[in-house]
Amino acid sequence: MSGGSLSVLRDREFLALSGTAFARAQAYSTVAIALALYADRFHTTSTVEGLFGTAFALAQLFIVLPLGRKVDTGNAKRYLLAGLALNVVVFVGFWLVDGVTDVILVRVLQGVSASLLWITGTTVVGEISPEGESGQWLGTYNQVGAFSSLAGDLLGGYLLAVYGFGVTYAALTVVSMGAFVLLYSFLRDDPGGRTDPEEATGLETVRRLASRSAIRALVVFRFGLSFGKMAVLLFLPIYAHNAFGMSPFAVGGILAGGKIAKGLTQGFVGGLTDRVGDKHRFVFVGALLYAVGAMVIPLAGYAESVLPSVTVAGRGLSPAFFVLFVAYAICGVADSIRLPASMALFVEEGQHFDAVAASMSLRSIAWKVGQVAGPVTVGVIWDATGVLTAFATAAGLIALASVVFVLMYAVDPDPAGTPTCAD
Repeated sequence: MSGGSLSVLRDREFLALSGTAFARAQAYSTVAIALALYADRFHTTSTVEGLFGTAFALAQLFIVLPLGRKVDTGNAKRYLLAGLALNVVVFVGFWLVDGVTDVILVRVLQGVSASLLWITGTTVVGEISPEGESGQWLGTYNQVGAFSSLAGDLLGGYLLAVYGFGVTYAALTVVSMGAFVLLYSFLRDDPGGRTDPEEATGLETVRRLASRSAIRALVVFRFGLSFGKMAVLLFLPIYAHNAFGMSPFAVGGILAGGKIAKGLTQGFVGGLTDRVGDKHRFVFVGALLYAVGAMVIPLAGYAESVLPSVTVAGRGLSPAFFVLFVAYAICGVADSIRLPASMALFVEEGQHFDAVAASMSLRSIAWKVGQVAGPVTVGVIWDATGVLTAFATAAGLIALASVVFVLMYAVDPDPAGTPTCAD
């Protein structure tokens, strides 16, 4: 990590919040690989595999607005602790699944726990960060999540390949319990709820936020991005495992490429957005680059006729491995460019109305709508046509949403009649 990121980690409260990001991201990435194993075990179609993502997102879609209000007006620490406890319930559920329906139901629970940790944790980081350093703090917070997700890819993939589900979920349980203790010990009580319940994060606040052209631009962008990105996150591990017979550890290695790129650069880029400004340009460039990465994925099907097989540590790696590794590495770099700027823009918009959590809830709702529709739609397209058309659809919508975002954001980038961060 960069020096700036290390200095942020010296703050005890930030360190405690980073523990929640670590537990959440590691669980998400490990379960993503496990879903490929469940798909293989239960012989699912791409449409059913899309439901694995839709169930996760649907639960989050219903919880984000009420949760945003609770975080703005209540004790955010309690919601973070509840999210870590629910994480443990989720791991037990995944260990006991005995069919497709069970997997979908546990994914619903995982969606609730992930929302509790993600919305609340991000909001608290934005609220307690020093003035003018929100990009650095949020970038570093996501940097921790990226490194944790990397650990989930490599360690989680290894545990699944060697020991199976039981040991893997036991290890994830230990991580969540450790984060629970860290958060309980170091984070102040009531770190977020600064706003009058009668004035914040109700429908009126949401309407005021939605009246902003910049917010509408960000919401439209998030919808298009989530549609395509969630198709990549869900189907890339399944594609690698089912189409090319890659082991869970090899699949984890592919995902690690993107996580390394994202983890190494995100904190630096977060600080860069604070210094350079024009955060919307970072969002645009990062999203277009992600679309490029998505389009590279289906090229793995042609790798056998172009690239030779490679033996590493006595094990043969399919040429498709390297194509998928490069594709996801491109996506990782793209996220490091886009994500800190996107989050900072939502935080800044929310600060103008004393409703950061409400702004982050709108951010999450836009994501969830695309996340609900994206995986199952891409799954249906995949079943009806093929892998190339499916990923081309995902990449095309990301690119379209990026262009629409830039055009809409240029209309009214700063709230009229209110002080900006620069002022």
